[in-house]
Amino acid sequence: MTEVGRTAAASAALWERDEEVATITRAVDTLCADRSSPGTLLEARGEAGLGKTALLAETRRLAEARGCTVWSARGGETLRSVPFNVVRQLLQPALVSMLPEEAREYLGDWYDIAGPALGIADPGERQADPQGVCDGLVAAVRRLARREWPLVLLIDDAHWADQETLRWLAALAERLDETSVLIVIARRPGDVSGDSARHLDAASAVGRPLAPLNALTPEATAGLTRDTLGGHADAAFCREVWAVTGGNPYETVELLAKVQDSELEPVESQAAELRDLNRSARGGGLVARLEQLGVDSTRFAWAAAILGGDITVDMVARLATLDRGDAARCAELLCSARILSAPDPAGQPTADDLEFVHPLIATAVYNSIPDALRTAMHGIAAQLVADSGLGAAAASRHLLQVYPDDDQEVVEQLREAAREHLAVGAPDAARRCLERALQEPPLPDTHARVLYELGCATLLTAPATTIGHLRTALAMPGLGDEQRVNAVFRLSEALLHNDQLEEAVRTVRAEAARNPDPSVRLRLQAVQYMWEGIHPGETSSPGRSERLAELAGTCTGRDNAERALLILRGFDAMTRGENAEEVVELCDRALVNGRLASGLGWTDTEWGLELPMMLANSYAYTDRLDRAEALFTEALSTYETAGWSGGHLALAHAYVGLGHRRRGRLREAEKSLRESLRLAERVGRGLPLYWSATCNLIDTLLARGHVEEARSVADRYGFDPPYPSTIVLPDPRPVRARLLIATGRTKEGVNELETAEKAAAARGRHNPVVHPWATELARALATEDPGRAARLVTDARRHAERFGTDTAIGEALRCAAALETGQRAVRLAAQAVAYLEASPCQYEHAAARVEYGIAARSEAELNRGLALADSCGADGLVARARDALAAGQVG
Repeated sequence: MTEVGRTAAASAALWERDEEVATITRAVDTLCADRSSPGTLLEARGEAGLGKTALLAETRRLAEARGCTVWSARGGETLRSVPFNVVRQLLQPALVSMLPEEAREYLGDWYDIAGPALGIADPGERQADPQGVCDGLVAAVRRLARREWPLVLLIDDAHWADQETLRWLAALAERLDETSVLIVIARRPGDVSGDSARHLDAASAVGRPLAPLNALTPEATAGLTRDTLGGHADAAFCREVWAVTGGNPYETVELLAKVQDSELEPVESQAAELRDLNRSARGGGLVARLEQLGVDSTRFAWAAAILGGDITVDMVARLATLDRGDAARCAELLCSARILSAPDPAGQPTADDLEFVHPLIATAVYNSIPDALRTAMHGIAAQLVADSGLGAAAASRHLLQVYPDDDQEVVEQLREAAREHLAVGAPDAARRCLERALQEPPLPDTHARVLYELGCATLLTAPATTIGHLRTALAMPGLGDEQRVNAVFRLSEALLHNDQLEEAVRTVRAEAARNPDPSVRLRLQAVQYMWEGIHPGETSSPGRSERLAELAGTCTGRDNAERALLILRGFDAMTRGENAEEVVELCDRALVNGRLASGLGWTDTEWGLELPMMLANSYAYTDRLDRAEALFTEALSTYETAGWSGGHLALAHAYVGLGHRRRGRLREAEKSLRESLRLAERVGRGLPLYWSATCNLIDTLLARGHVEEARSVADRYGFDPPYPSTIVLPDPRPVRARLLIATGRTKEGVNELETAEKAAAARGRHNPVVHPWATELARALATEDPGRAARLVTDARRHAERFGTDTAIGEALRCAAALETGQRAVRLAAQAVAYLEASPCQYEHAAARVEYGIAARSEAELNRGLALADSCGADGLVARARDALAAGQVG
């Protein structure tokens, strides 16, 4: 943990900061008052030298006086490329001080996820999910906040924090209501861009800004001058101090320290000397002052600036090629000159820790190093870091600064660093390493592999860039047979993410045609059918279903390519409304002893999550909800255990919610789907997983009878055309149409259903449960066009009977009953009840009971329907049954 120094200079810089200190004091008091108090984030914002660090030092003093635990860290201008640098400074010392088993017990399931990012655990073999790591770090702080309460976290120079830390900070800020901790950050305006700026601004938006930090007034500068030099400092001298420094607190404190060192009298006749003294404290003056300390001290300061963090006398001595004794003397000189500081009370440098007195000094020293020498020193530093056993990732910061020189050892070090970064959840850092490796450049037989690795690292964050890398890799020699097939698969994924479906299919088809290995061709054919199957806008492959059926007909499930084809065939048959028993038989053949085969699991990257999702949904819509729910629950558990808390976890919650919705557990469905939507929001709107969460939540709210809430969700999350390019279950068009009709926009709802009819017909999607446009349209047209409504119901019943599930037939009969009157309506409603009673879908069963009770004027049936509806959480259905009972609509 970086110490925010408690020095006289820091106290002096608090002049005219009474309002800020009062705000900090209140925040500390609030934290200490109650363990259950919500957390607080305060932000000190100002230009360099305006006293941000001094406020953090005062926060430490106030907090420690109240018995708080205080941890602190600082961003560094040259350390922004080091992932998790600042959050490690904050948390690592506390966790390292625990016994390993204590830390593991304390962090629980998050230990293996967040531990590698914090440097307290070895990474696993699988690439870490960045969102999962971020959530693990948030969980670590929440648990440590309970253990160390009251806990205060201080982050200086947050504008120079690494991107991964800022992402964590933004996520923690969102959860402050649940975390009793005080966070105080100091940052400059600007000095940060891109995703880092977005994350830092998100954290700032949650926090409370302290009063803007401004320069000292002439009066405050005079008071500070007399407080430092003595009351005899005359007014003219004090005014010149203010004029020279512009009221910048840091420059004022440094200037006054130099006045003391030079024994300059604080009188008007000596005021002219102040400008020369001030110049020696910064920029070229600082460099000149450094040179006056001697060549060895200059080399020591340069080496310290190159290292940036973890500055130790021993490491600096090795980088500056000084012996240990000379290095220690240089450290003492630099501390005496207020260029470096040591955190121990005696002010003596130790073997453990040194830091620059102020970031402005660190920047000036770093920039003063001649360019060629600075580059060379980074190269030496990389070797020293690697030789110290700190790993390739730690050395990579320096390798990024070295000029390309056709050095294959550097290429391999950067590739290893990229693997380490990916293993701890830092794909952007991996990307930087691999892009730099390409500049070296690699040898021809390695070049394609580096491009392939880079393409895999950027797949989810920059699909367009990934396409270029992988296409180039595939056009070069150097990829092994298996790696080439994987590269084609990744390229097709990137093309899909970039909305280039036809190109993705062509790429896979072309590779299948050129590859002589039958098993490889089968795998590539499966990938082609998979991409075509999940994209509802397919126009490029007529006869696809027939060819898929023919190919899958030869499969026994002996390997994963055959199992994939069986799953794809089963899913295609399910959406087309073919016989449900045959669908289930196909799906069962794709399993191994009733479970997903190795390589086809939820976190296996060879095939991705699409196949197990297709399998689970095929079971869900063929009334095999027990199998579907087991798979959905397994997905959720697997992602949570693996720490995959981004899009994968959002989708798992969405489909757990779908399982609840199909089963009729509407309250549980709503809870799961809201969690899915919360997670999907972090990944980004517009993605298919976002649509899955939104569509299923609106469908569930409508089933519950919460129409206004459904409309609110639709408005809030943009549930409107254009629809996503990938298939969403259930079909969003009928769901949106039902919402439009429920809110009085019947004509728009009818138009939406007719659009759904055309879309389903174009793809042969005739499953009346997945695509219920016909029954919804029949209900909407019952009064306006009863003839067409009747024809629609007849077609729906025909497709339902072809599909053959109790749910499909029962729902078609429910719709038919709604269009009839008298005894025919009663008979149809009774038949619907009989089928839906055998179905696992309890909401539909409850609706059928209520409708039958109303049609038959049966109090007993209405009460049975009411009880079922109440158990489902179908408030609208409950109200309908009660209204019918109250109105005497029973015999």
